Amino acid sequence: MVAATDTSHALTPDSHARELRRAVIAATVGTTIEWYDFLLYSTMAGLVFGKLFFPHEAPLTATLNAFAIYFVGFIARPIGAFIFGHYGDRVGRKSTLIVTLVLMGVSTFLVAFLPGYNSIGVWGAVLLTILRLIQGIGVGGEWGGSVLLTMEWARHNNERGFLTSWPQFGGPAGLFLANLAVLIFSQMSGDAFLSWGWRVPFALSIILVGIGLWIRLRILETPVFRKLVAENKIERAPIVEVCKKAPGTILAGLLARTSEQGPFYIFTAFIFAYGTTTLHASRDLLLAGVLCAVCVSAITIPLSGHISDLIGRKKMYIIGCATMGVFGFIYFGLVDTGSSVLIFIAMVLSLIPHDMQYGPQAALIAESFTPRLRYSGASITYQLASITAGGPAPLIATALFAAYKSGTPIAIYILITAIISIIATACLKDYTGRDVSAEYDAGEAVRHSAP
Repeated sequence: MVAATDTSHALTPDSHARELRRAVIAATVGTTIEWYDFLLYSTMAGLVFGKLFFPHEAPLTATLNAFAIYFVGFIARPIGAFIFGHYGDRVGRKSTLIVTLVLMGVSTFLVAFLPGYNSIGVWGAVLLTILRLIQGIGVGGEWGGSVLLTMEWARHNNERGFLTSWPQFGGPAGLFLANLAVLIFSQMSGDAFLSWGWRVPFALSIILVGIGLWIRLRILETPVFRKLVAENKIERAPIVEVCKKAPGTILAGLLARTSEQGPFYIFTAFIFAYGTTTLHASRDLLLAGVLCAVCVSAITIPLSGHISDLIGRKKMYIIGCATMGVFGFIYFGLVDTGSSVLIFIAMVLSLIPHDMQYGPQAALIAESFTPRLRYSGASITYQLASITAGGPAPLIATALFAAYKSGTPIAIYILITAIISIIATACLKDYTGRDVSAEYDAGEAVRHSAP
């Protein structure tokens, strides 16, 4: 094991190990709650919001409108990254994460009380858009802090991929809770679910926020940030500085996310509209498929992060991109049969190529930035991909199907995302096993060959 530079002299090894466990739990639970809030909309967009807020539109048009509001949350995520990236590098990781959790939780809770079109007309969709915007700002600041919370408590340089994969698992775990809540309440008879049952999962988010706050208030600030404060190395304008010093790293990082994020929202959001309206699959089958896929992710995300510690971050990530490029054709080949069994199998397998990228992704991105600019650089890089990849994906998939009436063009789109990501990842530096607790130039090349 390669020891990382010690930045917490006041802590004994046992105390450091205890704080590391708390940091991993706090980051994972927090991101699970945040993504439950954010991804709950993804499921409801395909099942409910088109009918509730656009009842007089054709089904396909209503779905497109619902996904357009869904896209607003992705536009807002870089805004959150800029805002909270600044404060995360200025005032600390812990304080910033508490604010993002509250912002996200309250906005999600209020969605539960929105009136539909039949009550206040178009204003229902307007209010939904505003709350979706606030949701996106909150989640935009969450990811960077959660990843840094685990990464900067790491005791060894060759464990960062595994440790940062746990807050990454918060995404699928939040998806699991969101779909489980929808599955439970969708069992309601008649039109009860469309009338008021869909609101309950949003209202329940306030309980999860309370749990998350209790956990996050008990953790300590990371040793790396405390060292920055002690050495008076806090950057006055971290956002400006990282954009000046590492624009190429930011661009390569966000493009590397293309084949991870775009297909993820096709497999977990678009499939609900596609499955229920085109394949005539049952809502419960689709929900169960996503739930089982997330159970697989509980293994494949941390496993992929761990493998990246062994073979190198870039190598593991590129393998995941290549797998995704091929899998799109397998996925739509299975679901387009209309067979319930094959649809279910496709959905259960769908997150594996995603997880092969998502597991090492946090370390790959965060390691590329020096500590004093890390929250800003990592957050901006990660969240800008929400505009270029995640947000447009369901819209592109819906438009491709509307034009060609087949899943094959969508599979070709997924292949294109994989090619983009492979090229972009090849342009990034690999810091696997290197000491990243001390200051170094953002985006600088590794002085030694990567493992």
